[in-house]
This record gives sequence, structure tokens and C-alpha cells, in this order.
Amino acid sequence: MNKNIKLAVAGAVLALSASANAGIIIPAGEWTIDINGNVNAFAVWNKSDHNNTVTSGIATTKDASGERNTQGITTGLLPSWLGVTGKTRQNDLDVEFTISLQPGVSDNYVHGDKTQPVLNRQTYVSFGDKSWGSIKLGKDLGIFASDAILNDMTLLGVGGIANGGAYVGSATLVNSTIGGIGSGYIYAAWKGQIAYTTPNFNGFQATVGLTNPNQGLDNTGVSGATSALYQDRHGLEGKASYSFAGDAFSGKIWVGGASYKTKSGLVTATSTYPESTSTVADIGANVNAGNIGLTGYYYTGEGVGTTAMFLTSHDTAGNKRDSDGGYVQGTYVLPTKTKIGLAYGKSNLDLTAAETQGSALVAHNKRFTAGAYHPLTKHLNLVAEWSDIESEAHSGVKNENTTVSTGAILFF
Repeated sequence: MNKNIKLAVAGAVLALSASANAGIIIPAGEWTIDINGNVNAFAVWNKSDHNNTVTSGIATTKDASGERNTQGITTGLLPSWLGVTGKTRQNDLDVEFTISLQPGVSDNYVHGDKTQPVLNRQTYVSFGDKSWGSIKLGKDLGIFASDAILNDMTLLGVGGIANGGAYVGSATLVNSTIGGIGSGYIYAAWKGQIAYTTPNFNGFQATVGLTNPNQGLDNTGVSGATSALYQDRHGLEGKASYSFAGDAFSGKIWVGGASYKTKSGLVTATSTYPESTSTVADIGANVNAGNIGLTGYYYTGEGVGTTAMFLTSHDTAGNKRDSDGGYVQGTYVLPTKTKIGLAYGKSNLDLTAAETQGSALVAHNKRFTAGAYHPLTKHLNLVAEWSDIESEAHSGVKNENTTVSTGAILFF
């Protein structure tokens, strides 16, 4: 795992020592090789209360036969991970590469089912020096909204599991769950990028970058459909943060934003493509005092949609929909070193002036999660979570589900 994820994991489980996230270090001539990652698996029990049409809702629904109770074995929000990082110092430059793979545990691969590919979320090279910063080229976690997901306590667990099509509510269709994605923040995703990060100026640091524009979704939320969303320039993403620490007090404050130029319209020989600029901004803070941790986050955007960047971001005429949301989270470390936490998040999506108020489009997704995270050893953590999720359409109909999960996550 890269440094940002390691730091987030270390903060998520306060009792973890730094060595628990150091990986397996191998000296190799001029290089230092770090083999690192995690293995996790969770048993999930899910109950869906309704079977209504809520476009882009994340709450699960009953299956085709009306069954509301489903179970599964799944990887959590943080997928199982095998990463290889190499570092060296050459010509007054710190040079680093990272390549990682993310296998899942959810699917039995029977009858030729190939819905569980091994993912490749990181392939990048970086170089720089502490005097002037660093440059990264390749694929890594997106810049905008990265701190939102890295501070989500469900990073070590399951959170929401999302609707799974033919595998409704079973958490077996995808390589990882969604945690708090779509119920408080937009997914940062793993993007091709060229990014510059400043030196650390006594806690202040900033990153700005060009990102791959091919987000893969159309304006209705379907990949490759006829009503497509096109992007004709690189995305621009950036963030700035200030980290501070005292005797028993530490924290981080951050702001960020993204801008993408988009065209949207029906794919026909006579189509015209309304062009617009989609923008989004966020602000967040994480504060820890003794055994108490508090996190607050908020975002607002135009033409960026909900849950994933550009999911239902425009209407069929190419008009931008406004969206916003955020989450609050509190944690407390018990004398047993068990961290308990409560989180509430909500993501809102508005209709455009041209749309009908009784639309089946999601008006909001919201989530409440209670969790317990216990470090059984410095590498192995036991996790139990309960999440209640609601998706409501602009028509007023709702889908609701409750998810209970328990399992373990091991870091090396």
C-alpha cells in the first residue's frame, strides 16, 4: 500500500504500531524493496426492506423472487492487497515505483463466472527531493476526495455493500464493498495522473495534478450506453492540507477540488453536444484528543453527480445537476484497545429545472454505521459493523437495507 493508505490505516486503528505497516523490507543493491499489503474477509448478513425503483440509489433491494435476506463472504472496503514498492536515492533524487494487485474473495468462480477480476489500482513512478517536492506519474488514488475515504472508519471494514444486480444484497458481485462511498462523499477512484506535491512546510502540503478524463460513465450512470458523457481535456484535481500534533492532540484540515470539461448528448449522426465544465470542492477535518477521534467532511459540486464521479451528473439534455453531501464520525478507544465508532453520512442529488419533480432519480443516499475494531495483534484486527442505509427518489419512494458484518483484516 502507498504511504497515504498506510498512514490512514495507522490512524484508523490507534493501537497499531508503525512496524505493523512497514511491510517486508528487502535490501537489493541500490534499491530497498518493500513488499506490503493486507488480506481481509468478512461474513455479511443483509436485509432489504423494499424493491422500489431508485435510480443510482445505493440501498439494496429484494431479489426477483422477493427474498429480502441474503448473506455473503466478501472483501471489505479496502480490498485485499499485494504491493511492491522500490525506493532508491540517485543523483540527488528520491526515486520510487509502486505496483499493486487487489484480489477479491467474494466469488466462487463457478460456471465460468468471471465477475471477480484481480484489479490493478496502482502502477506509478515518482521522483523528487524534500527541498522542492515530488512528481508522480502513473495510476494511484485520485487527488480529490482522497482524504474523505482515507479517514472513513469503514476503511477497515465493510460499511455499505451497494446493490449488486443479479446478486442483490449478497456482496458477491464486486471486488470490494463501498463503505461510506455515496453516503457522504464521492469516490476518489484510482486514476492515471501526473501530479506534483509540494515539500512539507511545517505541516502544510499541497498536491495538484492532471488526471485521466475517461471516467467510463454516461449521464445516466451506465457505462457505454447511447447517452454518453465525453471529456475532451485532462481533469484538474488538487488539494491542500495542514497537519498538526501536540502532546495528546493531533489532527488534519484539508480542502480540495476538481474540474472536468464535459460534453453530453445522444449519440447520433446529427447530435449536438452541450459543453460545460463540471466542478466540485470539499473541506474536511480530523481531530484526535487522547482516546477520542472526530471527523467532519463536506463537498458541493455542479455536474459531478453522486457516489462516483459523473454518475447521473447530467440530465439527457446535457444540463448539470447540483450535488452535495458530507459525513460526521466519532470514535473512542476503550482501555482494551478496541476502537468503537459511530458515523452518519448523506449525499444529495438535485434535479435540473428541465426535469420532472416526481422522477425516480435518487434524491439522497444516507447511512448510519456503528463499528468496533479490535487489534488482536499488531498486524491482525477483528472487525464488527452494523450499517443502515436509505436511498430515496425524488418521487418519494425509498429503498432501505441493514447490513451486519464481522471478520478480520491483517496487514503486513
